[in-house]
Amino acid sequence: MPIHTPTRSSSAQGEGHPSDPAFLAIRRGVRSMSEAREWLAHRGIEDIECITPDLAGVPRGKMMPAKKFTGDTSLALPSSLFLHTISGEYPAESGEFRYPPADGDFKLMPDLSTLSAVPWESDPTAQVICDLIDTAGKAVDYTPRNVLKRVVALYREKGWAPVVAPEIEFYLVSRNVDPDYPLTPPVGRSGRPIQGGQSYSISGVNEFDELIDDIYDFSDRQGLEIDTLIHEEGAAQLEINLRHGDPVELADQVFLFKRTIREAALKHGIYATFMAKPIQGQPGSALHIHQSVIDRESGRNVFSTEDGSPSPLFYHFIGGMQRYVPSALVMMAPYVNSYRRLTFGMSAPVNTAWGYDNRTTAFRVPTSDAAGRRVENRLPSSDANPYLALAASLACGFLGMVGGVEPDQPTAQDCGDAGKILLPRGLLEAVAAFEEEPAFREMFSAAFVATYAGVKRGEFETFMQVISPWEREFLLLAV
Repeated sequence: MPIHTPTRSSSAQGEGHPSDPAFLAIRRGVRSMSEAREWLAHRGIEDIECITPDLAGVPRGKMMPAKKFTGDTSLALPSSLFLHTISGEYPAESGEFRYPPADGDFKLMPDLSTLSAVPWESDPTAQVICDLIDTAGKAVDYTPRNVLKRVVALYREKGWAPVVAPEIEFYLVSRNVDPDYPLTPPVGRSGRPIQGGQSYSISGVNEFDELIDDIYDFSDRQGLEIDTLIHEEGAAQLEINLRHGDPVELADQVFLFKRTIREAALKHGIYATFMAKPIQGQPGSALHIHQSVIDRESGRNVFSTEDGSPSPLFYHFIGGMQRYVPSALVMMAPYVNSYRRLTFGMSAPVNTAWGYDNRTTAFRVPTSDAAGRRVENRLPSSDANPYLALAASLACGFLGMVGGVEPDQPTAQDCGDAGKILLPRGLLEAVAAFEEEPAFREMFSAAFVATYAGVKRGEFETFMQVISPWEREFLLLAV
């Protein structure tokens, strides 16, 4: 079985005997298949899930006995899995989007640095994230993890290494088995439905103490590190912040965190949703991305000069964000629902402005020392595939750095409800802007641009087949 040689390892420790090899105590990641064999046996793992994110970030893959995984087994998935919409349909060919005539297989390449337990399963189970290659051994250009790796490789060619820290917002909602009914906040330990307006409220977090304990426990057993957890502004809206690090590793963590949080919520009889705008009248949920770039040789933050002042590369990164993010927005706001969050008065930026510690701008520069200088992209929504959102955001900054794009002046003004919306207002407009940007074919590959745009057009056509309550309320008897 082809495997990836891990380039990173977790320091999270598990239980083990002092005489055991050190890697057996590590909760996340091993260096070779022989170590994987011992690691799995040490934990009594019976089954292993070989998973990979599709275009939507949904885990796809195969489950198999652990003994088969560590044997000489070749794993494959049909290529069509990465060409369908979020509703499972196959869109019509359009633009440059075409289906391969044979619908052949892609091979799964387990990245053993991601090997970890699946703590919510009743039987001892492990999981490993896989990359995809074609039958010739070439990385498949349009699969999300490969797209992000391609962008990171472009930074590497310049001697740079991007560093990111995601912040993920999500809602807890009562179980809802009928999509015709609106979502409602769940009942907490007080016995009452949770209300909004509880930003940073400790009592709001305490309403779900047992669920949050499970989130921490599940995360710890997978070697996932949570930095902080807070209650956000919306009713039963929470936010988890992750520690900064390598973009691929952090995208892996967001991918696994989403799954972890959903499973913890189901254990307590409620749903966790990462929809951008799940409840009318409540704030949307974001995937904020903090970004900096270090010099690979010196380890210095290239956003700062030696005297600690902002560097030209810092300004060019912001200039690239301002210039290219509107065209890349569909990778950060991928669904019709995403654009319901990006409206005036909904605690989300609708501009391309930047400023120092200004949360009403799209691109915020938090207060920090020179080594910690970074740019926060506040536009992505939590429904985004984390691999694609990170790839898009980093690509835009990269294009600004290599192209010397100058930003406009920073603003200290409230940009929230003033001016005009400087972003695509809907999915089709965003897709058109995405396809029209020639630089993206080099950054992401022409195959990804064509595939992603075709799938998003297909999702819009599926949405247009649904009649909304607004149409029944205002058009039924009035027109």
